[in-house]
Amino acid sequence: MNPEEFVKNVFKEKEDLVRTYSASNGQTHVNKLIESLDLTAKQKEILIEAIDGVLTDGFYTLLLGLDGVASIGEKQEMYKLTDEQGNELTGGEIEAFAWEYFHNK
Repeated sequence: MNPEEFVKNVFKEKEDLVRTYSASNGQTHVNKLIESLDLTAKQKEILIEAIDGVLTDGFYTLLLGLDGVASIGEKQEMYKLTDEQGNELTGGEIEAFAWEYFHNK
């Protein structure tokens, strides 16, 4: 795996979560909470857009934190993340790919 594949997979996970949460017949705890609100279609659309934004901010910030360009909690430092084959995923490339996938698509 390389840094772009890693970021792409994290982005896909975020998209899958949004899709799962927006399913009208979903069985997750979040789906059940959303359905219990008895929202209009427009209100639900706005809520899902907000959830998408929250997940985007969270995943993006975590990726930048792993790359050492943002803090995770109160600490900012460089991390070394590798895949099973020993390929380093961190080290400066995640930031650009994260911007591309989370904010420029």
